Amino acid sequence: MSFRTGSAPRVAVIGGGPSGLMAAEVLAQAGVGVDLYDAMPSVGRKFLMAGKGGMNITHSEPREPFLGRYGVRQAVISPIIDAFSPDALRAWIHQLGVETFVGSSGRVFPTDMKAAPLLRAWLHRLREAGVAFHVRHRWVGWSADGDAVFVTPEGERRVHADALVLALGGGSWARLGSDGAWVPWLRARGVDVAPLVPSNCGFDVDWSAHFRDRFAGEPVKAVVASCTDAGGNAWQRQGEFVVSATGVEGSLIYALSAPLRDMIAVQGGATLYLDLAPGKTLDRVRAEVAHPRGSRSMASHLQSRVGIAGVKAGLLRECTSRETYDDADALAAAIKALPLRLRAPRPIDEAISSAGGVRFEALDARLMLKALPGVFCAGEMLDWEAPTGGYLLTGCFASGRAAAHGVLDWLAHDDA
Repeated sequence: MSFRTGSAPRVAVIGGGPSGLMAAEVLAQAGVGVDLYDAMPSVGRKFLMAGKGGMNITHSEPREPFLGRYGVRQAVISPIIDAFSPDALRAWIHQLGVETFVGSSGRVFPTDMKAAPLLRAWLHRLREAGVAFHVRHRWVGWSADGDAVFVTPEGERRVHADALVLALGGGSWARLGSDGAWVPWLRARGVDVAPLVPSNCGFDVDWSAHFRDRFAGEPVKAVVASCTDAGGNAWQRQGEFVVSATGVEGSLIYALSAPLRDMIAVQGGATLYLDLAPGKTLDRVRAEVAHPRGSRSMASHLQSRVGIAGVKAGLLRECTSRETYDDADALAAAIKALPLRLRAPRPIDEAISSAGGVRFEALDARLMLKALPGVFCAGEMLDWEAPTGGYLLTGCFASGRAAAHGVLDWLAHDDA
């Protein structure tokens, strides 16, 4: 491949997460000189943190439902992921010498469930390809003549590059490097950036002191949760979540965090409906509740007839009135659709990821900023979101690869 800037252009990649590392790999393999900069003492810190509970790298479900997980940004994300699909991602991991398997949920994991061996193998390959790593380099914008400016332990450093890939992450987990500090710098250059908001996050609930003291930390298993978003669309997921001292969190809550968060922004609160007995129809639950209980307490009756006990029984008491227990129809309806009022999302720095960021309308098809030719964006700093389950990482890997191919196209063919 020949480049308009000469035989050996150099590209600066800022951000050492999955999207930045993937961009660096594609560029280096194409013969481009790559300098990768990261503010932290080492790269891949959030990637390693995400793998602490088991490195969920992607998901095995069919293409259409997989792409549907990207919500309102599905149309722009789909071609990016199609160019580096979950199957292609798995094959790439295997080339690093790391085998994968599909879990019972359809999620894909490395065989040893760990992120560190994958990252070590990847960094070794990147160094062999000639990628130069510069850690403890915090990007703080541009100089007057357009150089990238970094703050380092040795002082300020200015870097000129033929192209720049920004893979700076979102606004969650600031201690791992994703602090969203880049937002005002891009806005000052005329880039349209949507406000960063929490995604895959927990929510605050105004628990009673009795419920909080008794059930904080308890998992709520085998439930179906549903809600309606600000546009009137219905959402439903099955799984489990955890009662926290401040509210609710866990995989089922994260899967619905986008519509719940957006509803709270519009209406000041949101209601999540919980089916506490998903294996039973409303008619069956009504019949079981109405069955004569004799001398048994209502708690014993619900446990034996409907399977409502422990934290589920506590939630039922917490979210209904005393009068509900005197009406079999009302009690059955509450068991099948218990209204849980959510007050606010938890702070963005507690969230697994963030939504908002550089709007796709500010980018061309190569993921290059229209306002800043030669500057490309990738990863979580783009305005998209997805639930946990491998979708986030797949999008980061794929967008890093797409941005790198955009750089190569721009270097080879553009005149400016």
